[in-house]
Amino acid sequence: MALVEVSSLSRRYGPGDDGRRALDDLSFQLDEGELVAIEGASGSGKSTLLNVLGALDRAYTGSCKIEGRELRSLGDRDAAALRQTRLGFVFQAFHLVAGWSVADNVALPASFAAAPVDDLAERVRETLARVGLGGRENDLPTSLSGGQRQRVAIARALLLKPKILLCDEPTGSLDHATGASVLSLFQWLFREGGVTLVMVTHEQRVTDIATRVLKLDQGRLVDDVKKG
Repeated sequence: MALVEVSSLSRRYGPGDDGRRALDDLSFQLDEGELVAIEGASGSGKSTLLNVLGALDRAYTGSCKIEGRELRSLGDRDAAALRQTRLGFVFQAFHLVAGWSVADNVALPASFAAAPVDDLAERVRETLARVGLGGRENDLPTSLSGGQRQRVAIARALLLKPKILLCDEPTGSLDHATGASVLSLFQWLFREGGVTLVMVTHEQRVTDIATRVLKLDQGRLVDDVKKG
């Protein structure tokens, strides 16, 4: 069974047939262990697709399944549980709490977990070490560089050991050298960490490291290239 199964997926905004179609009849499958880049121009539907895959937007037609579970059929509580246990999110803008320590920012997902996380402090330390920030637990985000803050955001997304990491323009606000460092981390997570990565991007350097590239144009899937 594929990790992600999308079939005849469409998403409209607005009433009836006159609504704007942000996604138009998409069908594809993603297997565990892929590093997928979703590319396309602004307005092509990339972020809408990511929101659907993240169970943040379930007002679609067609089908979108993760591990065989139809996302549209999930209630709010089950969708939240899926996001907490199977999905991690990384955003362009980091979304760190400025007044909290690095450790507290990374530990945030545990506060929403259905059950207490065992050895939380140790897991936070291990996760930060995994992204190259060992020993920075007590620092504030304002003392970190942009690349380091993105690494904190990645550590936060990895804390509960998700199956899929969904990334929305994760290098879009970083300079070339810093973005390259973050992409190297993503490659390491892909090779060594057992994480399936799905990254929305408009940057060639992201598609260059992907094992698969899905290209969207005006809501339609116009190309699906598997590399290597």
